[in-house]
Amino acid sequence: MRTAHVITRMIIGGAQENTLLTVEGQHRDYGDEVALVTGPTIGPEGSLIDRARRGGFPVIEVPNLIRAVSPIDEWKALRQLTEALCEYAPQIVHTHSGKAGVLGRAAAAKLGIPVVHTVHGPSFFRGQSALPYMTYRAAELWAARRTDRFITVCDAMADQYADAGVAPREKFVTIYSGMDVEPFLQPPRSPREVRSKFGFTSTDIVVGKIARLFHKKGHEFVLRCAADVVRQNSRVKFLFVGDGILRESLEQQIADAGLTDHFRFTGLVPPDRVPELIHAMDIVVHTSLREGLARVLPQGLIAGKPVVSYDIDGAREVCITGETGCLLPPESISELTAALTELAGDARLREKLGSAGRERFTEQFRHQTMTRRIREVYADVMSQRNAGRLSSGRTAS
Repeated sequence: MRTAHVITRMIIGGAQENTLLTVEGQHRDYGDEVALVTGPTIGPEGSLIDRARRGGFPVIEVPNLIRAVSPIDEWKALRQLTEALCEYAPQIVHTHSGKAGVLGRAAAAKLGIPVVHTVHGPSFFRGQSALPYMTYRAAELWAARRTDRFITVCDAMADQYADAGVAPREKFVTIYSGMDVEPFLQPPRSPREVRSKFGFTSTDIVVGKIARLFHKKGHEFVLRCAADVVRQNSRVKFLFVGDGILRESLEQQIADAGLTDHFRFTGLVPPDRVPELIHAMDIVVHTSLREGLARVLPQGLIAGKPVVSYDIDGAREVCITGETGCLLPPESISELTAALTELAGDARLREKLGSAGRERFTEQFRHQTMTRRIREVYADVMSQRNAGRLSSGRTAS
């Protein structure tokens, strides 16, 4: 196959890791001709662009494909995307996320190229103010008419988009966001070594959260329950993995609460360090308020750790209360406190939930499984397009 993936930027993030693993897998495992088309990669989150450029496939940068809303840049980016796709001439265009999803589908439609679009997370969502909600929904409705098939990273995303009238439910297929599971099964460094770096002892109970230090990621809910959790179990320590604009504010709040000794920040870390950090944790907590299906949830489970998550989007598909972790109402504090306190005090329960998650989700989240299923979607789309052309030809004759 000859495919082109279009994404806004290659920062360190779930959608970007998903896309890069797919491109790498198509190129390496199937011998596909595949190109990665991206805007400039800028931002404090870190970059995957150097890894992409070492992959042995074309990386095409579209200068005006930027994340910020700018009508002039959007018009230029559409023209640049159309030229790039025309020159590369893929059989399939696979678009990812919001802006690149809309502009990439517009460019592919102008060229008559079949399009598959992955919804990694909602571009419009409940609780959003009216103008952005209506604008992004209208953009998705417009782009949906230029989409042959949708891939969603969880059933919840497919249901939300279908319920909003973006496209019929049968146009959606769920393919979980794959990853290299081996380091989560067997970390490159021992948990003891990693824990000691942060000053954690063997008797500490480490509650870890992996997310950019950014709005909507829910760090404030962990802070609001931390004092009560520590009061009930002084061995509990918290590890925030990631960096971002809220770090200084979070550190000040922690200091004001007298909890500095119970919190550690890793700062920005490369993706290949995430497995060893999860293995250094005893509990993985996820309190984001908007996500497709956060990769940290299956990552934690594959590493054998219980997960505690707010019930948003696709979380309930892997965080199953009593089986793999604790699923809680969004923004809840008392329930979060109770869940963390219970797990911190019960090593057997932590082992039971983590082991069940590892057994249930390891194979499902292998990136090889994801890439194989995505290629099956491509083949089906191309087959339907070819059947449509043959049918049109017979009708015309």
